[in-house]
Amino acid sequence: MTDIVDLQKARQDKKARRGYRNWAKRFKEDFALSTRLSHISDRTLAFLASGKGDSPFYLYDLIMNLQGMGSGLEFNHLGTKQKMMVVDRYLFLLDRIRFEYMKRVGWLDRYAGEGVTLVELVLEFDQLAPAMQAECPVLSKDHPDYTRFREMKSFEKEGFIRKLLFSALKEMETHSTT
Repeated sequence: MTDIVDLQKARQDKKARRGYRNWAKRFKEDFALSTRLSHISDRTLAFLASGKGDSPFYLYDLIMNLQGMGSGLEFNHLGTKQKMMVVDRYLFLLDRIRFEYMKRVGWLDRYAGEGVTLVELVLEFDQLAPAMQAECPVLSKDHPDYTRFREMKSFEKEGFIRKLLFSALKEMETHSTT
């Protein structure tokens, strides 16, 4: 009996393998088409969330490979429109990565997109990003400022979470140096 091959899935698997090639070498983890942020180790997540050193390269590389634009090393050779496309996806992923980090440290209960694969976040950005960006992450009831957060207006909650991101990054730096 002949196996039926889903050509679209096969193409996406190939893109994912290419997109994660440098990740596998750098992070010594397995990444696949089905990889979600919750699957990534704390160490890798903290590195990517920092946005420092060569961490942006790994997100650029994933995005560019998935989009068929070559390696992240070629970012500076892209045209302005292509660079903006990559940067938009980079900032979107960086937010999701930082939200996942905040969830792991117990500051968030949930955030939009946590059940979506990284490949889908990149390839379906135009469809997924607007709704996800409009939805504010939910602060954990265990967070000391939860009562104050709950009473805020929607637009204030977004600013509050953004400020927490910077606190999370500072905490991440403290943990990585101790």
